[in-house]
Amino acid sequence: MSESDKKPADAGKTSPAKAGRSRRKSRELVLKGVYLGLMNRKDVKLIIRELADDPDFDRADYEYFRQLLEGVADNIDALDARLVGVLDRQLSELSPIEHAILCIAAYELIHDVTIPYRVAINEGVELAKLYGGTDGHKYVNGVLDKIAAEARPDEFQRGRK
Repeated sequence: MSESDKKPADAGKTSPAKAGRSRRKSRELVLKGVYLGLMNRKDVKLIIRELADDPDFDRADYEYFRQLLEGVADNIDALDARLVGVLDRQLSELSPIEHAILCIAAYELIHDVTIPYRVAINEGVELAKLYGGTDGHKYVNGVLDKIAAEARPDEFQRGRK
């Protein structure tokens, strides 16, 4: 196992009360990683090594961070194809930050049913509020609603009642 594949010694030792915060930090780091990948086409292992120096790295859930980053990277073409089907503009017209946020939340909606769809959407919206453009969170919310309706129709319908 290489140095970059090792998780920090305290990874996974979060209390249940801190689990949500650590997953949020994980998503923030994944956003940075997906952005780097979109802008520079860097290898995921290199991105993980670079992000290990981020001040928030120790506050993140390492396993979730890695799983999510690798999942998005491995499925980026399929995620983009899914997004194209619900966007009202060309994919190339999205800001790289909003593109990355949509890929992350879409991945969670499509590939991780353990996360309630509302949580996946809310986390995407929160990332957009923090890192996206003015009112970009509203656009992200609308796109993710469409993805959720397609990816999880039963859960989505129950949530709308």
